[in-house]
Amino acid sequence: MDIRAVILMLVLIPLIVVGGIVGLGVAMNTLFVVVLGGAMIYLAYNLYARRIDRDVIQSDPKKATPAKMYMDGVDFMPTSRNVLYGYHFKSVAAAGPIVGVITAGLLWGWLPAMLWLILGVTFIGWASDYSAIMLSVRNDGNSLSAIAYKLIAPRTRTILFVFIFFYLLLVAGAFVGIMGAVLNGNPTTGLAILGIMAFGLLTGQALYRWKMDLIVVTLLAVLLTIGVVIAGPFGNEYNAPANVNAVGTLKTAGPVWGAMRDFNLSLNGAPVPLTDWAGKPIPNVTGPNPLLKFYDPTPSAITGAAGGGGVATAATIFITPSLVFWILFVFVFSYLGALLPIWRFTQPVNYIGFWITALAIVLAAGGAFLSGVGNLFGVAALSPQVSSFALNAFNVDPKGVDTLKWFNPGVGGMLQPMWPMLFVTIACGAISGWHALIGSVGTSRQLEYETDALPVGGGGMLSENALGLTALMAVSVAGTGAGGGRFAQGIGKFLSVFGLNEALGTAIGFAVFVIIVLTVVQLLFRVMRVTLTEWMGESFPAVRNPHVSTIISMALTFGLVISGTWIYLWQLFGASNQLMAALALLIVTVWLRSTGKNPAYALYPMLFMYITTMAATAVTAYNMYVTVLFPKGALQTDAWALGGGIAMVAISVLLFVAAAFIALDGWKAWQRYKPGAKPAAAGAPASE
Repeated sequence: MDIRAVILMLVLIPLIVVGGIVGLGVAMNTLFVVVLGGAMIYLAYNLYARRIDRDVIQSDPKKATPAKMYMDGVDFMPTSRNVLYGYHFKSVAAAGPIVGVITAGLLWGWLPAMLWLILGVTFIGWASDYSAIMLSVRNDGNSLSAIAYKLIAPRTRTILFVFIFFYLLLVAGAFVGIMGAVLNGNPTTGLAILGIMAFGLLTGQALYRWKMDLIVVTLLAVLLTIGVVIAGPFGNEYNAPANVNAVGTLKTAGPVWGAMRDFNLSLNGAPVPLTDWAGKPIPNVTGPNPLLKFYDPTPSAITGAAGGGGVATAATIFITPSLVFWILFVFVFSYLGALLPIWRFTQPVNYIGFWITALAIVLAAGGAFLSGVGNLFGVAALSPQVSSFALNAFNVDPKGVDTLKWFNPGVGGMLQPMWPMLFVTIACGAISGWHALIGSVGTSRQLEYETDALPVGGGGMLSENALGLTALMAVSVAGTGAGGGRFAQGIGKFLSVFGLNEALGTAIGFAVFVIIVLTVVQLLFRVMRVTLTEWMGESFPAVRNPHVSTIISMALTFGLVISGTWIYLWQLFGASNQLMAALALLIVTVWLRSTGKNPAYALYPMLFMYITTMAATAVTAYNMYVTVLFPKGALQTDAWALGGGIAMVAISVLLFVAAAFIALDGWKAWQRYKPGAKPAAAGAPASE
């Protein structure tokens, strides 16, 4: 089949199916998402991705990979594609395809979120992951910055270092803040992390030192981890839910849950009457005596509630001793991941995390499928009520100005037009810059054969798309909340189809959410360590020490979180993450042109993502300006909020300017290379 016919078919299938559902007035349910999503993942991989691999990149199993040429047992380690696929998937799948998808569904409706997830991954997402891996493999395992130095210009490498480090700092601040809050608020999720730490260390030892069978080790590690996850809420008793959209509240805590809850209470001390950010008492509210408290001036992007300049008790952020403890706990976990040899901790932990995530996706999809069948054919035994969508296809403008919110000015003073903001709010699941980074400095250095790059990189990204679609189904059927809580509630509903108590399923969903996100956080600090070493190592030799560079990265992240500014970060994370993806595709495009290969499959997605994300970065900076710096038209009166807002706007401007210079250098390199020209040799990877 001609490639143009393939592209046309892949575009039309989701448009016709989704358009038919809406146009014919068919009640949307999860069955349609499972079937359409699964079919498109299969077709995108087999009809499009394989053709690019065969005809453009021309992967060769006989070529030596950097993992074999530079094997050091630390970062370079030839790895079975079966293990590496799980590692890559769990290295890229974090909060983005969950929190971002849920936020987008609540903002614009399930239809635009679903179409971007499907079409984005079909033509852009898998290509970015796969191409970044092959770019590094064909350049001796070098990072994007090192390749840009040789391929584009020396200045590009320096600018890219600045962009990547501050981008990673934003991501680390956002994810550590989320993880600290979830671990602090859900007593037994920390137990799940202790379990995966212990079993990850044992898995690495069993596979690489004791040479045990992969299947046996996998079964033991995954089953033991699942046992720990279930043990957390085991024995809990729950009240009956108030309505179909609610989850039953905890009636009696089980032994593990109660012990972990009491541990948090012991850290915080006796409850005290709480005051808001301005020191005024909050009537009838007590809680842990906070070390610090901050006012979050940003209004809800979805409802516009809270924030906006006045005293808003709902927007008060409390930094408690237990929250600090769990943040430090996340750092200990990440410290091991950043410094131990890749086979010892990071790879096996992510491999186990892959199976936990995959099982959650499969069981959730199974529950969604069965319930959808029950809904379509009226089978009461299949819990048909679970599959019914609570979200609209399109969310209407509450002001009644723009029915489909194409150009809706947003709420609370923010701009939230569907373009460009939809494409950066869903910061993973369709495409992500983090994937390109981890693919080029992590996955590429473990690739045993070039032909493994497509199933590992492309397949891993398509699998993350399944997680994004699962999150979309979760937000569509769950009636309350947002973010990780709404994801957990949706998972609980899907598991209830198999007879599990919904509240217990929700508790398990929270543990799965923590495992999904935390296994990526460790890699953030590993990549930050490498980036800081390459960027500052020559000027400041101390940062060449991996312990020093890791501690500096964690200290900056801790300052970001403990200062309260992390509460603004998700807005900026999405735009910077997708801009990183555009810059990675730019480097891939220049590389393809320099080697005489057709760059079209990377060029057009790069142009779309670059224009979109530059616009989104500008919109995000404006939103910070009007909601944080000048809420309601007056200068922010809270010093912490003012300082945080200035920092976030400054970083937005920094990333925008850096990306503009990189694009300029990329354009000059594009003009410099003629078809058939050969790039300069990249050389062996820098010492880390």
